[in-house]
Amino acid sequence: MKKVMLPSVAFPAVDFKQLAEDFKTLDMKDPGLWPLGPKLIILIGIFLALVALSWFVGWSSQLDELETHQQKEKQLKDEWLDKKRQAINLEAYRKQKEEIDRSFGELLKQLPNKAEMDAMIVDISQAALTRGLKIDLFKPGAEAKKDFYAEMPISIQMYGGYNDMAMFSGDLARLPRIVTLNNIKLKPKDGKAAILSLDGIVMTYRYLDTDELAAQKKQQKAKPGAGK
Repeated sequence: MKKVMLPSVAFPAVDFKQLAEDFKTLDMKDPGLWPLGPKLIILIGIFLALVALSWFVGWSSQLDELETHQQKEKQLKDEWLDKKRQAINLEAYRKQKEEIDRSFGELLKQLPNKAEMDAMIVDISQAALTRGLKIDLFKPGAEAKKDFYAEMPISIQMYGGYNDMAMFSGDLARLPRIVTLNNIKLKPKDGKAAILSLDGIVMTYRYLDTDELAAQKKQQKAKPGAGK
């Protein structure tokens, strides 16, 4: 491959000594007679000064404003893309909400209302007696109201065989209402390994009726700072 030789460019040497002498002999009253070197340097200096002045006076704030608008544009674009994705998946979100509402309704059906609580407490104690367990303590406690339901602990102390205890736990799990066993302590009774003593909490739940929900919302609004 044949090489192409570019012509070399020779820049004239700058005589700084002569340039200094030219500046010394400048006639400020007649700039037209100034030598070329000082004219070019002064013109370049004036140009750079004007550029710097323009930067500090106007360009800097304009560039900051431009950057602010660019960031705002990016934010609006991201919001638009997010809303577009939501619009595209709107039907899927609706189906998902319907499924959540349906599942929530199914779970809510497993909570008794206020009138059914007594019957459920009887079912729990009956489950223990049916399995032959001896009950030393069966004491319902005070209700604690939550967002849309209330929970009531029942302190229990009972004893019986290991298999009877296991069957009792299974019976609680099969109840049509939600019941949980908490803080369970099992130990041999009177030193007999065949007989176990169970000490713990049976937690029961019920949903709040319309009047209770309304009263709870009213109470929450009445709390200091609730309206902030």
